[in-house]
Amino acid sequence: MRPPPFLLGAALLFWGWQSDFLVVGAVLATVVESAGWVKVRWEFMDEEFARIWTFCSVLMLAALVYAFTENQGPANFSNLFQNPSVSAQSSAGTASARTASALFRWMPMLFFPFVAAFVFSPRTTVPVTVFSYILQRRRRRARAGGTPLPPAREVPVEYPYFAVCLVGASVHPPENASFFWGVCVLLTGMLWSQRPRRFGFVAWLGALAAAIALGYFGQYGISQVPRYLGNLDASWLLRRFLRGGTDPARSVTALGRIGELKLSPRIVIRLETRDGAPPPEYLREASYRLFKTQTWLAGGPPDAFIGVPESPPNSGLWSLLPGRTNRNAVNIACYLEGRSTNGHAGLLPLPGGSSRLEKLPAFTVERNPGGAVLATGPGFMMFDVFFGPGATIDAPADTNLDRQVPPREEPALEGIVRELNLRGQSLERAQRTLADFFSDTNRFAYRTWQRSDRVRTPNETPLSRFLLQTRKGHCEYFATATVLLLRQAGVPARYAVGYVVHEKAGRKYVVRERDSHAWTLVWDDQRKIWEDFDTTPASWIETEADRASWWQWFSDAWSWIRYRSAQVWWGQTRLRQYVLWALVPVLVALLYQIIFRRGRRRWRRKKAGEALALVWPGLDSEFYQLETQLATRGVPRATAEPLSEWLERAAESPELAALQAPLERLLRLHYRFRFDPNGLEDREREDLRQEARACLEELTRRPQG
Repeated sequence: MRPPPFLLGAALLFWGWQSDFLVVGAVLATVVESAGWVKVRWEFMDEEFARIWTFCSVLMLAALVYAFTENQGPANFSNLFQNPSVSAQSSAGTASARTASALFRWMPMLFFPFVAAFVFSPRTTVPVTVFSYILQRRRRRARAGGTPLPPAREVPVEYPYFAVCLVGASVHPPENASFFWGVCVLLTGMLWSQRPRRFGFVAWLGALAAAIALGYFGQYGISQVPRYLGNLDASWLLRRFLRGGTDPARSVTALGRIGELKLSPRIVIRLETRDGAPPPEYLREASYRLFKTQTWLAGGPPDAFIGVPESPPNSGLWSLLPGRTNRNAVNIACYLEGRSTNGHAGLLPLPGGSSRLEKLPAFTVERNPGGAVLATGPGFMMFDVFFGPGATIDAPADTNLDRQVPPREEPALEGIVRELNLRGQSLERAQRTLADFFSDTNRFAYRTWQRSDRVRTPNETPLSRFLLQTRKGHCEYFATATVLLLRQAGVPARYAVGYVVHEKAGRKYVVRERDSHAWTLVWDDQRKIWEDFDTTPASWIETEADRASWWQWFSDAWSWIRYRSAQVWWGQTRLRQYVLWALVPVLVALLYQIIFRRGRRRWRRKKAGEALALVWPGLDSEFYQLETQLATRGVPRATAEPLSEWLERAAESPELAALQAPLERLLRLHYRFRFDPNGLEDREREDLRQEARACLEELTRRPQG
């Protein structure tokens, strides 16, 4: 069943219009429709269709690799074999969804060679074995074994390709309202030729109108869902659905928890600096201002995220501090462990003073006044960050929030402030005083194990117990104590969390989960900037490293495999170029098989036919000499005239009437010699030769009438 004229051409034009390939669609439509007035046809065999299908399948594989590693799908041919460019479309979904969209968009082009071969062949269907290597192999085995070939069902090609064009056209901007009406027109043209004749035109048109109305209101309702979600507070949605990683709104500390604080040796971040430069000491994820019941909170406005524009669009460049340039740069590879309504989400671990992010394949980037940068995008991020001393994205110090001290902590804090005479000191001197105070090994020590060796009083808190009694704790104790002591002394301070970078691995640096850290941000009122200040004893790094187990090498190997797999999965590798270049010789070989092997096989058939003509049984029959002799006597054999009718017509002439019986007997021997698989026995073969010679001699003696 063939489609109506111009239906495939219209579908290709519609696909090109909707997918921004209008010129390509017009060319393909012209080729397809030219089969209607070009009378030349090529007789493709099943195996040739199978090779063309394999060629299209390899093209599909190449497009799949490209789209998968590009994370957005190919939009043009200019960067096909270049490095993966960063593309971050804020309205896009997950990477896998964009990959599928790209493939759907390209499918009419990928499978066009097969359709072109079909429309220029005399066929109306092709066997299903063309599309299945397994069925082809079964038929080859049956043919080699001499068993009956399994039946092959025939399938059409034009209508499935018509559906492929509509699916490819469906990948278009959401604001494009012409797609629905274009599909309606094309489907109407297709259904018109297949409409049931038992129903009248009015009934058929009414059913079609009802279907179009239902489709219109259905797609309109679905289109309103994104608009409804877009009216909701995006920051609220991110915080609502963010799972895993650091929470930008609050940090629940382990202050007061009894037992061992164990962290995993799993590698979570990898860094590479330029020209062997030293890495940044800290990678901060967030900072907090309010301390309540062992929990740090962002506190009001710092919890509100604002969008960071990508400029220019789809460039992967996000400016956190517009107008500021930094020469220090580091490449960071990390994972977005959380989930949001727009795919993966998480806080980026960034050096202090980060001003610009480059090659960041994010969908959206937001920041808050607390210095947290929240990104949504692929589950794996690999990007460059430029940073330096000076201004940061943090909001200036707040007179109330950044000086606030919980009332229950004031007695212990005030005692330490008076002991160290902190109040009234300059910022630099106050920092030196606190650094000396906490680094004194006779007073404080880093310890991950917390125990309960006495009954607590009602006014005692984990922090006051740490400052006044045990003086042993992990980084959260030291950072919290430092922040609140500075505030008690009148210096604005904040609690920061993130990671410390210290472990080198080859030319890169690795950051493990146990390298997570908490420290203090101190406000310099003269320079109007926030500075990192860490009072945790430096021995904490060695203490954490000593806890490494013997199987850490296995964990590192698995982390490396995960890292490489993530690069491939999320398109942060050169795999695309390697695979595409590897597929080029495969495509060339298939194209050679399709074009040249078919001509070579035809040449071989011609040669084989010539050789067969020389040895085919019966071609040397003497009866043909008799046929030539009768033709010279005015009784030629007409085209496609059976030999029996020709001899009967020849015997009607008076001079040949006596030869009618010998000629009939001679014809029977010739038929057996020519067509009987068993042929003639030697005696019968000699009879054919002798009788033909006798007839020829008799014809020679008789004069022509």
